[in-house]
Amino acid sequence: MSNKYLPEGSLVLTPENKEYISSLQGLERARAEGKILEAIVTKCDSQTLCLHLDLYGIDGTIEREECLLENEIKDIAIITRVGKAVAFKVMQIIKDKNGKTRAILSRKEAQRECMESYLMDLARGDIIPAKITHFEPFGAFLDIGCGISSLMSVDSVSVSRILTPKDRFYEREELNVIVKSIDYETGRIYVSTKELFGTWEENASEFSVGQTVFGIVRSIENYGIFVELAPNLAGLAELKEGVKVGQSCATYIKSIIPEKMKIKLVIIDTYDNSAELDTKRYYKIDTEKTKHISYWKYSPNCCERIVETIFD
Repeated sequence: MSNKYLPEGSLVLTPENKEYISSLQGLERARAEGKILEAIVTKCDSQTLCLHLDLYGIDGTIEREECLLENEIKDIAIITRVGKAVAFKVMQIIKDKNGKTRAILSRKEAQRECMESYLMDLARGDIIPAKITHFEPFGAFLDIGCGISSLMSVDSVSVSRILTPKDRFYEREELNVIVKSIDYETGRIYVSTKELFGTWEENASEFSVGQTVFGIVRSIENYGIFVELAPNLAGLAELKEGVKVGQSCATYIKSIIPEKMKIKLVIIDTYDNSAELDTKRYYKIDTEKTKHISYWKYSPNCCERIVETIFD
């Protein structure tokens, strides 16, 4: 069965959604069916923080307390919805004091259904769709359904060294994530992507000794420079004057050592242009066919050091 509780913005342009929100009859039908719909927020009242949505000529309103499922609602979380699609359920169709038809909407009830009927049924290791909403120094926040937020910490982004999730993803990027843990008391769900980017062997098999390949400088230490060759694969290059973190580079592969999970490199040249990775093309798991993994081992069997994730 397909997942209908998608990140906000996934439904807004679909024919079914347009059919429901483009007429009074459609909105009445959505209310009767308990349908979750989406529309763009056009404005937010300065005093009440009520959100307004233009439903093809009918004013849809979401009162402040109906904007989020969370108990404590920050004003910034409401204001920043302006100009973006939000999920909602139609609660009432009324006539205001001027005789104008108005739809009373609730994003909170859409999120409640998403949480109770979808998110709380997930298990560790499930692969789900998500969308990056914003970044913090400690990680990225993602919409995992109807605007419900999930955290992905920096160490869950990939195995190779990055300082911030901004080094890997961009805001509003759609991606797949793996459920890392679920706090059933608070409803908080934490996710990961590093398991999607493959094992050390899967990544290293795409490179050969003697090649000169593209890389991104991720870290400079006193013993060498870490260069990312793929989201889950980095090599250590000899120190080179003038190299800066974040630069693209052409790098020569001196050796590949599976027993130590090491790749030795020499940086040939560097470039200041920042390269944006198409992260989905680095997936080593077919996320269309595989919706759950129980166990993932990054390290080769010949390596004494074990790097793994146990989900079940």
